Amino acid sequence: MDAMDIQSAVGKDFIRQIVTADVAALKNGGRVQTRFPPEPNGYLHIGHAKAVCLSFDIAAEFNGKCYLRFDDTNPEKEDSEFIEAIRKDVSWLGYDWTALTYASDYFQQIYEFAVQLIKQGKAYVDDSSAEQIRAHRGTLTRPGTESSDRMRSIENNLMLFEAMRKGKFDEGHCVLRAKIDMASPNMNLRDPTLYRIRKVFHQKTGEQWCIYPMYDFAHTLSDVLEGTTHSLCSLEFEDHRPLYEWFVAQCSVTNQPQQIEFSRLNLMFTIMSKRRLKNLVDEGHVEGWDDPRMPTLSGMRRRGYPPSAIRDFSRRIGITKKKNVIQMGSLEFCVREKLNENSQRRFAVLNPLKLIIENYAEGEEELLDAANHPNRSELGSRKVPFSREIYIEQDDFMEDPPGKFYRLRPGGEVRLRYAYIIRCEEIIRDSSGDIVTLRCTYDPDTKSGDGINQRKVKGTIHWVSARHAERLEVRLYDRLFLSPNPDQGDVSFVDSLNSRSVEVVKEAALEQGLSEANIGDTFQFERLGYFCVDTVHSEPGQPVFNRTVTLRDSWAKIEKQALASISNR
Repeated sequence: MDAMDIQSAVGKDFIRQIVTADVAALKNGGRVQTRFPPEPNGYLHIGHAKAVCLSFDIAAEFNGKCYLRFDDTNPEKEDSEFIEAIRKDVSWLGYDWTALTYASDYFQQIYEFAVQLIKQGKAYVDDSSAEQIRAHRGTLTRPGTESSDRMRSIENNLMLFEAMRKGKFDEGHCVLRAKIDMASPNMNLRDPTLYRIRKVFHQKTGEQWCIYPMYDFAHTLSDVLEGTTHSLCSLEFEDHRPLYEWFVAQCSVTNQPQQIEFSRLNLMFTIMSKRRLKNLVDEGHVEGWDDPRMPTLSGMRRRGYPPSAIRDFSRRIGITKKKNVIQMGSLEFCVREKLNENSQRRFAVLNPLKLIIENYAEGEEELLDAANHPNRSELGSRKVPFSREIYIEQDDFMEDPPGKFYRLRPGGEVRLRYAYIIRCEEIIRDSSGDIVTLRCTYDPDTKSGDGINQRKVKGTIHWVSARHAERLEVRLYDRLFLSPNPDQGDVSFVDSLNSRSVEVVKEAALEQGLSEANIGDTFQFERLGYFCVDTVHSEPGQPVFNRTVTLRDSWAKIEKQALASISNR
């Protein structure tokens, strides 16, 4: 989608209005440069997708640049696995970054800037413990207390900071703090920490550094050094903006980045905390970060979500400062809409019930024409084998059905899609009394497409020829959580897990040819939902199919009630 298409799809939200005004006023020379700066301590999730799409889309709309920058200032929790996963996810979403950078690329320059702050009397080394610093910070109604180290001389601070840099102090012995205002109503301006000692191996710089800049400091300086014009971030950083602006004001550069906050994505029936998602992985509640039930982009990719659906969803929910909760059904609607456009149709019977069509000759079979897509003739058709013994879904037969049951019943008729009208004549049971087979007859004059004696019946069901059925594994995925807000309330989010979030059907009866499906192939199994070939459990000739989404939203009523409850609070 080009810049004009994006703009027409999303309209002019308040961030785009700001950027438009800045370009018109030639702020920063009329340039637009954004960035997406994740910390590599986990996998990206659907909440990150909103930020990714916003930053890259705005850069595209204004013919600007967008950097992918890793905030690797906390090496204890970061890993190269997460870096590679994030790169893959951003690319999969359809975006190309102008440059791939790391906060660690600027460690030397950030250090030199800290030295300049010390020389200007705007930073000092504090020997106070973390507990003392926390206690002296004060509260929202009570100002903080200045540290006894705040009045150290510039010379002593330079000497101590250099000693920190050379590893002469143990972890926690001291920190470097900015000297701003301990009485500020904004807690973030009460002499925030700029550097702390961490004697740990950094996955990019190795053992070169034993002091690391804090997020706010490194983040702002990286924006300045890279030439960022618009620093887009979620609303929880709104209180950090005065500190961001204080750091920018200390820099003698022409580039003046502006921080703009927007509301984060809150999606029902899921969690957005990387820490809690990590708990799910570490405690074995899911297969891994890419489990198809996870809200991670890698999980959604494995489940079969098209990246275009996630981009569309991110644009449809809009950009505001208002905190809101989005229904999972809104995301699934976008997924269905995209999959419906391109997914070829196939037959699959998950819980087979055998039918014997007694007036169809034994050993005989025929190939019936079946459209690959009902609305796209250019996708062509396929030949579906039909024979005397077929499988239908167990749910498509009821021995004693209610009044408006339009599928198969004793003595009743139903149309087999693309085939004939059949009639149930007899039920065959096993020694336990369970139904094992239905004996039926068919009307040979009712073949679909013949136009001869096309009498009507109210029900049409899918089927698979028993002789030609391919027995393959199908995994039916559902919501991971039963609670609409699993991340809130008194109950642990783990207690809200849905014990039926996946059902494994080991030997579903699938249409002939599906055993040749490849990774990346998606299908609509008629009347059942959209499915894709799993990337982990599939083997050549033995694909495993994941249900991406059902054909209809079975959670709509539940979500509507939950949303009404949230709105009334």
